[in-house]
Amino acid sequence: MKAAFGEAKKGLKEGGIPVGAVLVRKGRIIGRGHNLRVQTGDPTAHAEIACLRNVGRIKTYKGCTLYSTLSPCYLCSGAVTLFKIPKVVMAEDENFKGGKDLMEEHGITVINLHDKVIARFFADWIRKNLKLWDEDIDEL
Repeated sequence: MKAAFGEAKKGLKEGGIPVGAVLVRKGRIIGRGHNLRVQTGDPTAHAEIACLRNVGRIKTYKGCTLYSTLSPCYLCSGAVTLFKIPKVVMAEDENFKGGKDLMEEHGITVINLHDKVIARFFADWIRKNLKLWDEDIDEL
């Protein structure tokens, strides 16, 4: 999760939405990414999607775990489901509930760490950037 949080901080430094993700296989990070929606103008450039793009083509996601600083939204949960990533570890879901039920319905193990530090970090960012956050989650 430390590496995913590092990705979130990278996104923040770039003026973007501070969500980060990493994909791990056999204890080794094979991909990483952060939300790039603001930086690129691409509405699908969520952290988990950016992470998967950075992994590139692989034969199988068996044995992989996706770590995300926030509960994956339905777009990202759909990608996890499509690629059959067997396990997702999220830092928190206090700020956004996401698609946990969708992933679990498809047999994916979802673990919520209830990380108070990351939850507070993101809640502070949302409070300061409410308009941008509402745009990202289509609340406007």
